[in-house]
Formats: sequence, structure tokens, C-alpha cells
Amino acid sequence: MAEDEVELETTLRHHLRTGFRDILLLAPEPFPLPEDLERLVHVARHDVFAAAALPEAVNRIIDLAAGLWIYCGYNAEYLFFPFCETRSVRELLAFHTEERREAMLTYVIDLYAADLAEHPNAVSLRDAHLDRSGYYALPRNDALRNWEAKERQLDFHGGLRWRFEEHVPESRRKIDRVALFRARKGLRLGADFTFNEEELNTYACPWHHNLTAAVCSFRTAKALRSNPGSRHAVSSFRWHNSVPFEWHSQQLMDLGLMEPGQWF
Repeated sequence: MAEDEVELETTLRHHLRTGFRDILLLAPEPFPLPEDLERLVHVARHDVFAAAALPEAVNRIIDLAAGLWIYCGYNAEYLFFPFCETRSVRELLAFHTEERREAMLTYVIDLYAADLAEHPNAVSLRDAHLDRSGYYALPRNDALRNWEAKERQLDFHGGLRWRFEEHVPESRRKIDRVALFRARKGLRLGADFTFNEEELNTYACPWHHNLTAAVCSFRTAKALRSNPGSRHAVSSFRWHNSVPFEWHSQQLMDLGLMEPGQWF
């Protein structure tokens, strides 16, 4: 989903290289694309400014794409998974399917430009940084069962949504997203990017750890720098735990931001 034109081309090219068979671009207007991308990407007009625009669009697609794996994300967001430099997303999902999993938990890892004077919208692929620490998880409680903790489900926090939480609504502070899943009729994605089937929201199966992936995203930084309530309060995103993003899956695994599970 393209909320604007920021890094739209690089986002599309990244996911084409990742190995997705088809890419559907949802946009409020026809953004100009290079000729080769126009041939490779399906474009559909869509209202992207509603509060839950992406989940609502995904739910309209799910019943039409039963049996297919779907990834959902925004422009200026880049999917990374273990060993993605040498393996395709189809290989990833083939292995995940063999483990009898129909969804994959992803963590949205905030990216931001270190120099906001040079990059006022906080977006720069060459100057991209991320937080190397400050991530944590809390139990996800079930309101229908006396607020007991749900099995194999956690709410994950960290990054800019944690460091600048006073500018982020509480409902949008968690960084976990079920961004990869197999569609089937009746399945519905909620505004918090969890599904109406509890097993699909778990981070692992009962018998061992599973693969997880990361969505490396400039979206939060971009929003904090553009929203009137926060842009004058943020002079820099850099702190003592900032490190340059290496655009490589090994860095994310070394920092514990995604899990290879049994996939070697």
C-alpha cells in the first residue's frame, strides 16, 4: 500500500527481487512508475488514508486468493527473512508450510536517517540506522478468559514507537505484525494486524521455535517527522544504541530481531 511516493520504486524492486510472483500496488492515485515496473506490478486505486486501510483491503482479497500466501506492507518498508540474500521467499514459505504453519510473525523494525538536517523526512537508504537494543515483550492477555495470558502470543515493543511513545497512540505501539499468511475463506485480519484465528497469531508452534521475519520500515520515522504534533519535538532519532543498518539478514539475526528456527 502506497501512502505516498516515498521510496515507492525501491520498495517494489526489493520485493520483486525477494521472489514474489505477483505484486499488487494499492494507491490513492496513479503514481508514476518506471516502464519496467508498470509491466510487473498490478496497480489498483484505493483509499489508503482510512485508519485500517491495509487490513480492510487485505480482507477483501483473502476470499479471492484462498490457498495463496500473501505478504502485506507499505511503501518504504522492506521485508527481510533469514538468508534472504541467497534464498527466495518461495523457499522460505515452502519450508514454513512443511512445518505445518500457515502464518509467519514479523517484527516491524524502525529505520531512520541519522542526519535529519540532510534528510528532513527521516528517510535515507544510505544513512539508514536502527536501534540495536530496547526491544521487549509483554504477555498478550485474553479479555474473554479473565485476562489470562494467551498461549505462545506476546505483544512486542521497541524502536521509535517505544522511545517516542508520547506521540504514538497506545493501540499502535506494538511492533509485531502477522505480515505473511496463507489466505483462506473466512480468515480476517484485524486493525492490529492479528487474525481471527488464534493459532495464526502465535510466534511458534507447540513443539519448537519457528521462522520469523522482519519488516524494516521508515514508516514510523516518516510519520513522526510529518505529523504536526511531533515534528517539532523530534530533532534527532539517533541515540547511544543506534547503529547503521547493513541491509543484510545476518545483522538482524545477530541482534535477535528475527529467528531462523530449524531452517539452516
